[in-house]
Amino acid sequence: MKILLIGSQGQVGQALKQPLSALGELVSWQRQDLDLTHLDRLPGAVQAQQPDVIVNAAAYTAVDKAESEPELAHQINGAAPKQLALAARDCNATLVHISTDYVFDGTQGTPYAETDMTHPKSVYGQSKLGGEQAIQSVGGRYAILRTAWVYGCQGKGNFVKTMLRLGADRDTLKVVADQVGSPTWAQDIAQTIAAMIPALNEQTYGIYHYTNSGVASWYDLAVAVFEEAAQLGLPLAVQDVLPITTSEYPLPAPRPAYSVLSGVKLRALLGVTAPHWRQSLRQMLIDLSK
Repeated sequence: MKILLIGSQGQVGQALKQPLSALGELVSWQRQDLDLTHLDRLPGAVQAQQPDVIVNAAAYTAVDKAESEPELAHQINGAAPKQLALAARDCNATLVHISTDYVFDGTQGTPYAETDMTHPKSVYGQSKLGGEQAIQSVGGRYAILRTAWVYGCQGKGNFVKTMLRLGADRDTLKVVADQVGSPTWAQDIAQTIAAMIPALNEQTYGIYHYTNSGVASWYDLAVAVFEEAAQLGLPLAVQDVLPITTSEYPLPAPRPAYSVLSGVKLRALLGVTAPHWRQSLRQMLIDLSK
């Protein structure tokens, strides 16, 4: 099996390299190898590789910046996945594409199923939904994996690493407590994608949800980060973590207040339950402290 990984330097992309390599021959592309803004080059570049599977871990993820760069966000998150889907169809390959909880508006009070109505509130969410719809319109062999609240050892922008950095410098932090979701370790996403690939067939192509199990607010997650970090002896100056509301910390892009995704469909496919978010957080911090 030949697998083409696009976005190999991203947070999930880096985590994907090892588990995908275990499945077969892996070709890893980062932005220097394939710029998703050059739409006309995508089909030819992909077809030259003749992959059996394409995993698209690349995306425009600057949620707030997308509000002022809508064209770029839609090009990378919407138009590029369509070209990848067309290339996959022409190669008779399976496309695995990563999407987001931001395709929902967050007003629901129960975990979102794959069949629930989408209603993105931000440009980022709209662009990611556009990518989903483009892939579905092309058809063929595809799996769209929506996930949420992603963090990992790689990259600087994720919430957990931001809390560690701020917590090492400040004695008091204020963190939003009225948005809830399921913190999800990039390594768990990567292992799940690797497990999905052999399980995909004509009966199982489609949209899936995956996050770690359990629910937390950003405030809950911050408190947990500092508790676990203290036990591991990581440098901390923080003494108080104070809960605040979303309105007290305004940002350009609106966030879903409720981002919990149902994992029932994927659990039925793979026969396994996702680890609890606190368990995965602990393991990520152990890895980071080595």
